[in-house]
Amino acid sequence: MRVSTLFTKTLRNAPADEVAKNAQLLIRAGFVYKEMAGAYAYLPLGIRVIEKIKQIVREEMNAINSSELIMTSLQRKEIWEKTGRWDDETVDIWFKTKLKDDSEVGLGWSHEEPIVEMMKQYVKSYKDLPSSLYQFQTKMRNEVRAKSGIMRGREFVMKDMYSFHATAEDLASYYDATIAAYNRVYERLGIGDDTYVTFASGGAFTKFSHEFQTICEAGEDVIYLHREKNIAVNEEVIDDAVKELGIAREELEQVKTAEVGNIFNFGSQKTDEMGLYYTGEDGQQHSLYIGSYGIGITRAMGVIAEKMSDDKGLVWPKAIAPFAVYLVSIGDNGTKAAEKAYSELTAAGIEVLYDDRDERPGAKFADAELMGIPYRLTVSDRTVEAGEYEVVNRQTGEVTTCAPESIVAQFS
Repeated sequence: MRVSTLFTKTLRNAPADEVAKNAQLLIRAGFVYKEMAGAYAYLPLGIRVIEKIKQIVREEMNAINSSELIMTSLQRKEIWEKTGRWDDETVDIWFKTKLKDDSEVGLGWSHEEPIVEMMKQYVKSYKDLPSSLYQFQTKMRNEVRAKSGIMRGREFVMKDMYSFHATAEDLASYYDATIAAYNRVYERLGIGDDTYVTFASGGAFTKFSHEFQTICEAGEDVIYLHREKNIAVNEEVIDDAVKELGIAREELEQVKTAEVGNIFNFGSQKTDEMGLYYTGEDGQQHSLYIGSYGIGITRAMGVIAEKMSDDKGLVWPKAIAPFAVYLVSIGDNGTKAAEKAYSELTAAGIEVLYDDRDERPGAKFADAELMGIPYRLTVSDRTVEAGEYEVVNRQTGEVTTCAPESIVAQFS
């Protein structure tokens, strides 16, 4: 893609009211536009990152035999009343509105209750189980605070998955498989070394749930970490958890983190409350066991932007960078050679953002660094004459050269 045809514009400064580093950088680099506190539009560069994160998550969810769907954002009041979670005193982040017929509906902040209701049509017997479904959807949460950029929003993209099982043992097995899948996701996103499966409050349904917390100074959570034993506990359940795990609190290191995912084992309480049962081999009605599993797609993007950046701008991991190469042309002969390089790279399936603007080199280099593209390839009159193009690694700053005939191999 050419910069001259890409809908984007870099900014010297972020909006004065934006205090979060991740949002400041994403706005300045042309990835997002701030509509209001907690609500951001994702521009073409931002969409490319989001779609790559989603694809990694999609591949790992498919690998554990989950199927993708899209549910509705509008949700019926009566479904949530069955579990008591329509009440604002129980769930205080609802956005609620009324239809023209004066019936009250909610804008989805989660989908546990609606998917349980839906499954009444699709689960009748033990032969229909287990079943797992996931979606990518914009969630709406009326948060009191929305000051961490895209790390904490009132409107955000989330992957939520729900699994249905005939037995508690089968759910436990799938729950463990999901933990392993989530760990693979975060490893592929480039934050696996700093992301920990963390004991957290299970709310009304279970004593403990599990969060996936990434070490991040801008995060809003505090966890206690035992790196050697790979144990992490959220501050909110520290006293109960250390007793359960049999570890001394003094062994744990306190760190700031950002939550990038969570999973819940709901047992059969929610399905019992909503009247979802299946007929077993014995011909009797039995309770279903369900799990709920979330990954914040845009939140993960924000955490990565927050952690993987420097004083020059963003530094995207290769797996989710909007482009692999930022191609800069300088001079008449450089432009001719850059056009050829662009054609060769794109024909080889390498994603290139070609800065073909009539702009000074310094501005092009600054935009390449601000956008955080993994490699910058410079083709100028000087490099053409030398017979070697300049390659800069955004993460390390290392400068190397490659021959014109080797550029495809260089980035493959």
